[in-house]
Amino acid sequence: MNQPSSPRTSASSSSKTFFGLRKLPARSAAWVTPLLLSLLMTFIVSLISTVRVAGFSLDLPRLWLSAWALSWVVAFPTLLLVLPVVRRITAAIVEQPR
Repeated sequence: MNQPSSPRTSASSSSKTFFGLRKLPARSAAWVTPLLLSLLMTFIVSLISTVRVAGFSLDLPRLWLSAWALSWVVAFPTLLLVLPVVRRITAAIVEQPR
């Protein structure tokens, strides 16, 4: 007969995977957050800017990916540098939960 899995085993295995991959350690959040934020923001903003300048043309994918790559190369290190400052400023102007 099937034995039920212990709560420790099932909770441990479900919290350690993301799409079948092991999760990164908590200390990775300091660079994963700006990585994901910079990827998504530059993806969207570069598309809007490229469409505005070049319009919808056959060159759009090439132009957009070129613009996206350049903007991401600038955005990711910038976020790594400014995010701690932004967090401190936010903490100074937003009431913290008790």
